[in-house]
Amino acid sequence: MKVEKLVEIIGSDFYSGVPDSQLKALCNYLMATYGIDPLHHVIAANEGNCTALAAGYHLATGKVPVVYMQNSGEGNIINPVASLLNDKVYAIPMVFIVGWRGEPGIHDEPQHIYQGEVTVKLLEDMDITTFIIGKDTTDEDVLVAMNGFREVLAQGKDVAFVIRKGALSFDGKVEYKNDNTMMREEIIQHIVKASGEDPIVSTTGKASRELFETRVANGQSHKYDFLTVGSMGHSSSIALGVAINKPDMRIWCVDGDGAVLMHMGSMALLGANKPSNFIHVVINNSAHETVGGMPTVAGSIDIVAIAKACGYPYAVSVDTFAALDTELEAAKSRHELSLIEVKCSIGARDDLGRPTTTALENKENFMAYLMS
Repeated sequence: MKVEKLVEIIGSDFYSGVPDSQLKALCNYLMATYGIDPLHHVIAANEGNCTALAAGYHLATGKVPVVYMQNSGEGNIINPVASLLNDKVYAIPMVFIVGWRGEPGIHDEPQHIYQGEVTVKLLEDMDITTFIIGKDTTDEDVLVAMNGFREVLAQGKDVAFVIRKGALSFDGKVEYKNDNTMMREEIIQHIVKASGEDPIVSTTGKASRELFETRVANGQSHKYDFLTVGSMGHSSSIALGVAINKPDMRIWCVDGDGAVLMHMGSMALLGANKPSNFIHVVINNSAHETVGGMPTVAGSIDIVAIAKACGYPYAVSVDTFAALDTELEAAKSRHELSLIEVKCSIGARDDLGRPTTTALENKENFMAYLMS
């Protein structure tokens, strides 16, 4: 189905979401049509954030907004859907567009398997009426579904289009880039060299894939690394839990700007606890690159100032490898919570692989190393 037709059938003039590779056609269409425009299209920090923003739009206009997300984001919308939107509370109508990763019978990465199994059930449990769009779904099918949805929306209830892999298409081209020159994979190689045998907790997406491949290229064990293949935004909290309980080990967290934004409260928790054995590296390309390169707001905020305001004793931003190497070595000898923001370009190798070990093997090897 052409994404333009889906947008026409829905008939909304406001979209907010968190980008998803399954919804790349929609994301690219919205960027090509609106860019980032607070009146029509906002890429928010997390899916709950999107839902609340869309609720404000409805309160101000009386119109029905659209929120888009990967199905992994359903967890972030449960609270506002149940306690804000539901017709037993404020009866705020909303259309959700959900990319169905891990659909049963479709091969996908481990973090999507269970989420894929419960995607539709979770929506139905939240009293959200659903319609699934696949490659064979016709425009007429969607039109009929949307006409039915309008009756549900008129009752102050919510609806969702669940999008199967390859169901949407967009012929337009959108280029995502920034002015930074440092490649993320090479940044990770420098971090690995500096960290030695220290444990690393890495964020979801290409960062963990590149860390895995760096270990392979170096002939190193993967036991040093916990690859947070899902649970976006939580790697720094996982690393904090490790650091608190392993005070004699230096713990590194390789984070991303989209992940930091998604659950920025974790920085406040880190700053309040001030683990002296924690080095927080935030690789900032101001993009949701793993799912297509759509922008985050990290290019217009001061992550270093936020870290300092949260209580980090030391925070710095670098945009050259010379400065990065200097700060990595200094952080190792500082013995206090440190943040290094690394300005990064958008892009990765076309042949970038995926971890060849299972998530369970990763956990067991990492735990064995921590306890050795």
